[in-house]
Amino acid sequence: MQKEEQLLAKRLEELSRTAYHRNIVTYSDFLNLNELNILHSFPKSNLYTRYETFGGYEMSERQMVAFIPDALCCETNYPILPLRIQPTNKKYAEELSHRDYLGAILNLGINRSKIGDILVEQEEAILFTHRSLQSFFTQELTKIRHTLVTVSPMEQQDFIYQPKFEEIKGTVASLRLDALLALAFPASRTRLAAVIEAARVFVNGRLITSNGYQIKEGDIISVRKLGKFQYVKMLSKTKKNRILVMIYKYI
Repeated sequence: MQKEEQLLAKRLEELSRTAYHRNIVTYSDFLNLNELNILHSFPKSNLYTRYETFGGYEMSERQMVAFIPDALCCETNYPILPLRIQPTNKKYAEELSHRDYLGAILNLGINRSKIGDILVEQEEAILFTHRSLQSFFTQELTKIRHTLVTVSPMEQQDFIYQPKFEEIKGTVASLRLDALLALAFPASRTRLAAVIEAARVFVNGRLITSNGYQIKEGDIISVRKLGKFQYVKMLSKTKKNRILVMIYKYI
């Protein structure tokens, strides 16, 4: 385990210890897929409490961890706030990408661990961040590239996310990870094998480095730098014993 990973492990263990001894729910910063995998790979003996993860909406990639004492039966109240970022004048607005939004936010000096996912939809974006940063963003985030923007808070219950996806049907030899990757991201077997070996593929938030890992219905596969898809179901088998499947590739 590298030094950064060791520091993260110690920090998560300390949050769990604090939750246990003080009988309160403690929360981490936002964790990326690699960091969440470190958490999921922890031996249970390393933690003092159970935990849950959430990033502001059901399909979130970057998530906070809540450490919950076993004796405590209460609803978690994650300190997550969705912020709507809109152009001040739509007439003069540029077409902005995820990279544009992220770059402008990080240029304000914000640590990446303090913000979650950024959902870009047409002429606006939704940013998930720690509640304590509401005033900072509403006052300081005023421009993305050359576009003047306005930032306004949303209540969590007001945010409804309907992910957009492309439905793909195709045949595969088996439900191996590499076979479904080839269906979702057409590329050579060599290239996809390299992606898996480079530790860029996660199934339900867990790092998977085996080409032959068996995918199950409902599994969500995230591939860094390529995208994300869900294996929905097997539709039928062909006469040549190949499997016709359906996946949702998120846009």
